[in-house]
Amino acid sequence: MAISPRNQLTQFFTFMCILLPSLAEPTDEITSCLTLHNINNFTTFPNTENDSASYFKLLNFSIQNLRFAEPTVPKPIAIILPESVEQIINSVFCSREVFLAIRVRCGGHSYEGTSSVAADGAPFVIIDMMNLNRVSVDLETEMAWVEGGATLGETYHAIAKASSVHGFSAGSCPTVGASGHIAGGGFGLLSRKYGLAADNVADALLVDADGRLLDRQGMGEDVFWAIRGGGGGVWGIVYAWKIQLSKVPQKVTVFLASRAGNKSHIANLVDKWQHVAPFLEDDFYISCFVGAGLPEAKTSGTTGMSATFKGFYLGPRSSAMSTLDEVFPDLGIVKEDCKEMSWIESIVFFSGLGNGSAISDLRNRYLKEKGFFKAKSDYVRTAISYTAIMAAVEILEEEPKGYVILDPYGGIMHRISSESIAFPHRKGNLFTIQYLVEWKEEENYKRNEYIGWIRRLYNSMTQYVSCCPRTAYINYIDLDLGVMRLVNTRVPTKDKGAVEIARVWGEKYFLNNYDRLVRAKTIVDPSNIFSNQQGIPPLSYLSQPSSTAESM
Repeated sequence: MAISPRNQLTQFFTFMCILLPSLAEPTDEITSCLTLHNINNFTTFPNTENDSASYFKLLNFSIQNLRFAEPTVPKPIAIILPESVEQIINSVFCSREVFLAIRVRCGGHSYEGTSSVAADGAPFVIIDMMNLNRVSVDLETEMAWVEGGATLGETYHAIAKASSVHGFSAGSCPTVGASGHIAGGGFGLLSRKYGLAADNVADALLVDADGRLLDRQGMGEDVFWAIRGGGGGVWGIVYAWKIQLSKVPQKVTVFLASRAGNKSHIANLVDKWQHVAPFLEDDFYISCFVGAGLPEAKTSGTTGMSATFKGFYLGPRSSAMSTLDEVFPDLGIVKEDCKEMSWIESIVFFSGLGNGSAISDLRNRYLKEKGFFKAKSDYVRTAISYTAIMAAVEILEEEPKGYVILDPYGGIMHRISSESIAFPHRKGNLFTIQYLVEWKEEENYKRNEYIGWIRRLYNSMTQYVSCCPRTAYINYIDLDLGVMRLVNTRVPTKDKGAVEIARVWGEKYFLNNYDRLVRAKTIVDPSNIFSNQQGIPPLSYLSQPSSTAESM
């Protein structure tokens, strides 16, 4: 049974009332410090239910996974919205002065809520960057400065407003924060042609834990290397990124093709896809969605198991059709399936904003269709057998709320070194698998069942995906891989226990780049001020001597 918002709020205040005495003092202290430094755009934890409306509206605005908006989830003592780089610096200073943990939020799309929640029990603040969302495009240098609070949609819109033949290689969801996306690597429709979002960063302005504003030269190459693909929220606060724009033609080709059928037919299509999509020319991108309840399939009148193929080509429809007819005739793409449009129109087409959406809608940073979800990820280096695909399809058939997304690698992704930036998943990877299960509030009583199902699907794929370690994508952060339990962050220890504990998940996300990330963290944040449950610890890590990791 669904719980009404009013009942949720009542439950929350009942749950939190025992904490109010301990919260009162840091709330007063952070308020005093921020006000003293001329920061007035913030809200603090409400004392009464009547004071809660603005606080919860702001808190929940950018929480995209509703698992982390529930009443029992820890709430920040304050939410700060800086409006200048000076206010970012002073927000960090005040948070440290009052001994509050810091969570940095751009778009709020962290799959495990790490930008909105401190799950270790420490009192914390959210520094929300949404008011720092300017994008400045320089066509002469083919560069742009993107402030840390801009979304991908805002970034794309600004680029397209300046030029019809430039784009940026990043993801397709417009409400995703560009900064967090870049920090984790940032894969998207142009990545087989131009690499990841992080591959296309030329400079950055980083506010570190000591309040210094550092550009690429100031932070040094080790730290600049780390912030590109090493994960968001653990290095400092990126005030702005300088990105390289990519050339796009006046017209690109897109298609969305849903194919239904029995399990054998679906498995055959997926099998064919994995032998085609990673090996196409760089100008092509074709992803594959597989499930028993895909929204795209329902839109086209398809029911039951289906595979939906999303195609993008940097060129005219005739060339796209010619290639598809030759290498993937099983898909049965016809002229009517393919549409020619501008690059920015293709962004709207793949945005999920719905039919009739306009280019201007890309600037709307509020995600309307929110829900609860759990995700996991894998990399595939050897083609999966038909038998294994069939077994996965059978598990998918059991749960209409679940599906997988297969994203092709290849192209330039195979030609960029695994050590060029912190993101390591390059040559040899055929595609990624993103496992997802989504549900609505009225189905939340079944959450353990849904999460159990996705873990079972993930476990069933163990022998068919990357191994030793089994790898994962940091932008699809998954706390099942292990978490650091922090109890007392002010007890010093000289052992390397935390670094070895974090290696459990660190090498899954970063492979051989993990140790260099630890060194970079030690340079820029030796006291581990910017952290989360799966952060990169410095060698000088301050934690309780008995820090432990937990995993599912």
